[in-house]
Amino acid sequence: MKILLVGTGAREHAIATSLLKDDVELYTVMSNRNPALAKLSKEFLLSKETEAEKIRDFAIKKGVEAAVVGPEAPLAAGVADALESAGVGVAGPKKALARIEWDKGFCRYLMKKYKISGSPDFGVFEDEKEANEYIDSAGGIVVKPLGLTGGKGVKVLGEQLESKEDAKKYAAETIKKDGKVLIEEKLEGEECTIQAFTDGKRLIAMPLVQDHKRAYENDEGPNTGGMGSYSDANHLLPFMNRSDYNKCIKIMKKTLHAMKKETGEFYKGILYGGVMLTRDGPFMLEYNSRFGDPEAMNVLPLLETSFVDVADGIISQKLRRADFSRKATVCKYAVPKGYPTNPAVGAKLTIEKVEDAMLFYASVNEVEGEIRTTSSRSIAVLGIGDTLEEAEVKAEKALRSIKGEIHARHDIGTKPLIQKRIEHMTKLRAK
Repeated sequence: MKILLVGTGAREHAIATSLLKDDVELYTVMSNRNPALAKLSKEFLLSKETEAEKIRDFAIKKGVEAAVVGPEAPLAAGVADALESAGVGVAGPKKALARIEWDKGFCRYLMKKYKISGSPDFGVFEDEKEANEYIDSAGGIVVKPLGLTGGKGVKVLGEQLESKEDAKKYAAETIKKDGKVLIEEKLEGEECTIQAFTDGKRLIAMPLVQDHKRAYENDEGPNTGGMGSYSDANHLLPFMNRSDYNKCIKIMKKTLHAMKKETGEFYKGILYGGVMLTRDGPFMLEYNSRFGDPEAMNVLPLLETSFVDVADGIISQKLRRADFSRKATVCKYAVPKGYPTNPAVGAKLTIEKVEDAMLFYASVNEVEGEIRTTSSRSIAVLGIGDTLEEAEVKAEKALRSIKGEIHARHDIGTKPLIQKRIEHMTKLRAK
């Protein structure tokens, strides 16, 4: 079977690895030459991943039968629409449905219109004065651009924003740049990710994952695309109970139903729920229309069902099952020194033999046979074990095999940091 993969990073490396467990010819469209994807692909096209017509023509030329789109930008650019118009089934939503991610205001109004629980108080503003009035009247707030920001555009009062004056300034900048800004109430709790396969009718959840956005250990520093993540062997997280999990699934199913009513089409692909677990239960901070990065690395290696069969079930709307092994995972990113504010670009990386762990190439370039950094995350390592402790040790050992001007968060998946999360939720629930 000929399958097209769109995307360049570690998430796409994980997708490719999972697809190639079956008898598949892989064709890839990537923006730069990822050495792992180049090696795994029958053929690849170097192109902007948002050039829908160019991608469609490549798929037609190669006789591609199905496609998986990794990043959000191609979905927002209508790549799924272009491929489907050429008769290529896509395990990814069309542009109108991917709007759940590329337009945060749409997401909030959808949940409000269809009375779906789990949405924080919010306002979408075009007028700076009205935005300022909302900020003055609210307690804690979060300021968000409505569009795609690569996980780096959200700013929280008391964290990236020191005062309400800072919040007003950032809101004004966002309105000037984008025409609108989304301002939400700040929620206190623990964040986690629920990813699910869906054909628009049925939703099959994957193991829960907790990502770590902050650049430095102890959750300090600026937000990044994600420095690493972990999942537990029971597919929950140490601070989440089954009742809260069930509420999250209910919210996601209601959102799928609302999108069908709103657009007249079924959402087919990956639905990612970014959850904030609070003392009052789970809230949906955001939806994404694709796998998370790094969260894809946690779940796809655990997938026991054929990913090709899952993708076919999504496309044909005959999704039946997706089984995952009962293992714990810890993923850690090696990033260029100085990332995300002043990354060392073009630095040479040397990768020694990695044993007892998986390695996924992210945003690197292969230049004359050498692996060199770009301005984004470089390489992800994944440890898998019967326990989180075992998985973390394997990931940490694998990190040491990467040599060069790099930085990593060594505390991800460790017992002290996870215990901190558990104690935080215990304290909140006791209030």
